[in-house]
Amino acid sequence: MKFLKVAVLFFGLAAAFAVRAQGGTYPVSGRVIDRLSRRPVAYAAVVLAGQEQKGASTDSLGRFRIERVKPGIWRLAVSSVGYKSLTTPEYMVSAATPFIEVELEEDAAQLEAVTVRPSPFRVTAESPVSLKVIGLREIEKSPGSNRDVSRIVRSYPGVAFSPVGYRNDLIVRGGGPAENKFYMDGIEIPNINHFATQGATGGPVSIVNADLVREISFYTGAFPADRAGALSSVLDFRLRDGNAEKQTFKATLGASEVGLSGSGHIGGKTTYLFSIRQSYLQLLFKLLGLPFLPNYIDGQAKVKTRLSERDELTVLALAGFDNMRLNVDEKGEDAEYLLSYLPRIRQETFTVGASWRHYAGRHVQTVTLSHNYLNNRNLKYLRNDDSSEDNLTLRLRSVEQKTTLRAENRTYLGRWTVREGVEVNYSDYTNRTLQRLYTDRTQLSDYRTRLGIVGWGLFAGAEYASADKRFTASAGLRADGCDYSGRMARVWRQLSPRASVSYAVGPGWSVSGSAGLYCQLPPYTALGFKEEDALVNRSLDYMRVGVFSAGVDWRLRDRLIVSVEGFYKRYGDVPLSVADGIPLSCKGNDYGVVGNEKLVSSAQGRAYGVEAMARWQIPGRVN
Repeated sequence: MKFLKVAVLFFGLAAAFAVRAQGGTYPVSGRVIDRLSRRPVAYAAVVLAGQEQKGASTDSLGRFRIERVKPGIWRLAVSSVGYKSLTTPEYMVSAATPFIEVELEEDAAQLEAVTVRPSPFRVTAESPVSLKVIGLREIEKSPGSNRDVSRIVRSYPGVAFSPVGYRNDLIVRGGGPAENKFYMDGIEIPNINHFATQGATGGPVSIVNADLVREISFYTGAFPADRAGALSSVLDFRLRDGNAEKQTFKATLGASEVGLSGSGHIGGKTTYLFSIRQSYLQLLFKLLGLPFLPNYIDGQAKVKTRLSERDELTVLALAGFDNMRLNVDEKGEDAEYLLSYLPRIRQETFTVGASWRHYAGRHVQTVTLSHNYLNNRNLKYLRNDDSSEDNLTLRLRSVEQKTTLRAENRTYLGRWTVREGVEVNYSDYTNRTLQRLYTDRTQLSDYRTRLGIVGWGLFAGAEYASADKRFTASAGLRADGCDYSGRMARVWRQLSPRASVSYAVGPGWSVSGSAGLYCQLPPYTALGFKEEDALVNRSLDYMRVGVFSAGVDWRLRDRLIVSVEGFYKRYGDVPLSVADGIPLSCKGNDYGVVGNEKLVSSAQGRAYGVEAMARWQIPGRVN
């Protein structure tokens, strides 16, 4: 009762402070620089999107400051002679408004000043269809999502979710929960959820703190060539940079967690961003009388350093620590049923990575090194009585690790943009499971396996935009392989071509299309599965899907967009369970481990549909 009184008092004070803060105004400051040379852009016009009368010009150092901006979520519209006009991602204007750095791209065809027409609806030449950009407003205002990105995208057409409990498994355009990929500032994140399902990509609660996110690109097709291993979707997170002007800190008390985040700078060249959260779900669940008591801690950090005018180094870290205990004192038929089979779950997961970027005129080189780790442990005793080892029914410890080195170059040639890259990775998978099996007789199985895989990938692509920007086209090719088997080592068997086109047929109207073939390595749980001390799934192939998408959209003054898009997906070489005849794509939407069984790459399938969507935005008011 004392805890509830303290919580009510805290929320009352927070609400009073929020109401009071809404009556004030705050300055918005930042810097405008050239995207390639990294030099300041002087005398650029910077205005609030939707309120062109409110703005400022940059000085000789490219800095600007807009005074007396009302608190809320805003975009900035930036323009300058000789540069392409730009609308920034959304920013939260408050007492902790971050320092905003805007990068403008040269436009050789632009000879005179232009009128800025900012648009919140963005696409790329590589992905003119099947791409949704999620801004800060959608993250903050999406009803029922609790600022969890996996729940936000459920409102998009073609996206379903697991009917099993309160989970974040994404089922996109008929695909499986294991067919999604996550990236954060160019670094691969195996799973963004606590209490992850090993072998898939779901879980009940997100690890990512939305306070650190600038915007998210959600691809349901037309995947970029530098994003490997996706069959159904890619969630590409972009984190904001730390505050280069001041130190800010924020403490939060939410419905299920407490947290502390901060943003600031170290000297004049280094900025930082961090977040730490601790849940108290176990207290709430115990008060509610639930049979399981989940607890988690997660943390994020980003440090960005300007090594020189043309060199930047970014270091990223993401970690989660999970512990789900059983509430064995809870009584009742439903509780006893759940307690009879639910194990105690412990997990530790983290990803660390560093990205070095060099700006060399029209060429930009990026080298990224990252490592991710998952330690999954399950423990179960008969009748939950751990007083004797004779009651042990399950003790699982499974570890997955992957180290990746990727290098790429992007060249800007006016209407053309060309890029190419290479990556190499090493994956390590171990599993030791003690399990009591009940057949015609009781026996204790001691299962052990270890697997090391070296993988590699190559990709290249080119994008073209006509002088009037009405026509864009893109083509790319990716090839992947690994040393798991001779078949998988032949990169020409895993070629992934893709192409996209878009054309503006008239004012506000455009038609677009994309086609591609995509490949994904089966989960490590399947590749490392053993029987009689031998790997039994050596015959598996990369999973494949061919995707075709086409659509038309209509835009009204960059406030309203109505789009209709059709898609067709054809699956092949999907692992099929020998035991129950169910494809692996149809599993993975529940707790536990997926893929640790005998499989054959023989399942096929298709998915198709039509998606319609309308998006209406009035900056600062309606989304």
